[in-house]
Order: sequence, then structure tokens, then C-alpha cells
Amino acid sequence: MEELLQFFATYGYLVVLFGVLIEQLGIPLPSNFVLIIAGALAGGGQLELTFVILIAVLACLIGNTIWFYVGRTSGYKVLGFLCRISLEPDRCVNSSKSLFKKQGARSLLVAKFIPGFSIFAPPLAGATRMSLGRFLIFDLLGAFLWVGVFAALGFLFSNQIESVIEYAGSFGAWSGAIVLLGLACYLAWKYIARQRFIRSLRVARIKAEEVKERLDANEEMLIVDLRDPLDFESNPIVISTAVRIPLEEIEERHHDLPRDQDVILYCT
Repeated sequence: MEELLQFFATYGYLVVLFGVLIEQLGIPLPSNFVLIIAGALAGGGQLELTFVILIAVLACLIGNTIWFYVGRTSGYKVLGFLCRISLEPDRCVNSSKSLFKKQGARSLLVAKFIPGFSIFAPPLAGATRMSLGRFLIFDLLGAFLWVGVFAALGFLFSNQIESVIEYAGSFGAWSGAIVLLGLACYLAWKYIARQRFIRSLRVARIKAEEVKERLDANEEMLIVDLRDPLDFESNPIVISTAVRIPLEEIEERHHDLPRDQDVILYCT
């Protein structure tokens, strides 16, 4: 543990830069803990708090601006890609789009505090054609808020954190193993949650070709378009016989669905 802290103290600014940047690019690394440790080292005089904050904010801007331009060039298709690589369950996509639709640029102020939303917010801003200047202003403020909170926590409680680290160091190599085990458990929990969600979607699925065949045969069925407003605005093509009920309204409008025929739901 002492060797790890010495490495952090020596290369702390680089650790902050790449630790935060990697998470902002989509890799599930808990960089808020990196900021807390960096803040604690700043409290002990081994790092400069101002530099820690500025470097972390710079990393946020680099990663978020990349995703902003990916969203600008690829549109909402990038959300499907992020959904596939993210360890967050897919429902985070819908909640992210709903939050962004309601709050717009203001959602960037709190995006990094909301699990799953941080990685989706910048490409959503690009896909909705938000101006670069407006995006950078709100993203910069949100980055300063997020970085400042966690770095300040480490700085204010540097003595307590140092005591915990010293105690952990008494376990020798086992302390490093415990940290790695904790990180592995975190990633495993995220992966299991995603797999459970994916399995829940495999119930009673139907291919588009089968739906087309049933439509051509004039079979009685109801098709419900569950796309949220952002998806619908980006691709307003509809199935002529479909009823549009956004996903967030399905619970309160379930009485509109017939009980005597098949109901087919689609959301993309």
C-alpha cells in the first residue's frame, strides 16, 4: 500500500488526468475515488489541490467533447453503441434521454453525479444539435462541481483518510489485494445487473419479419410505439396501424391496451 501511495504522490497528476479521462471515455473506472485520494494527498501537502482540480476538469472536457462530436456526427445511433459497451442496465438509456429532454443543458451540471447518465449526456447534447459553446459552458460548470466535491472531500478529511490508509498498510500486500478484490466485485456486480436485465428482455420476442407477415395477413393485433420523444423526433417514421404510447406513460395508459388480442411493443 505504501508503494501505491508513493506512486500516486509521484505521478499523482498523471493518475488524475488518465483516471478521469478513461472513465469519461466510457471505461467503468470509479474515478471519484481517484479524486478523493488526490484531494487527501493535497491536504497532506504532497499535491497541489488547484492543479488536481484543473487537471481533472481538463480530462472531463477532453472526454466529453469527444463524445459530443460523436453524437453530433452519428446522431442517436451512438446511444445503441454506448448501451452495448456500458455495464449500466439498458434502462439507463431511457432515463438519461428523459432527463435530458426535460432539463436540456442544465442536466450537464449534475450529469456526473448520476450513475449511467454521465456517459450518455455529452453525445445526447451533440445529437440534439446543442451549440458547442453552450455545451462547453454547462459541461465546464458541471465538471468543476463534480471534481470540486470529491477533491474537497479528500482534502477536508485527509487526516482520517491517511489514518485509514496507514491501517490498511499494516496488512502489507493483503491491502492491495483487498483493493483489487473490491474493484473486481464492483465490476462483477455491474456485469451481473446488466445480464439480468438482458435476460428479462428475452421473453416473448418477435422478429420484424414475423410482424410484417402478420400485418400482410390482416391478423388482429395491436402495435404500440414506445419510443421516447427524442427517438421519435430523430426518426419520425411510423407503422401506420401503430398506437404511440411513450414508455413513461405505459403504466398509466395500460387500460388502453386490449386484453383479447396480441400486443406487440417496439421501442427502436
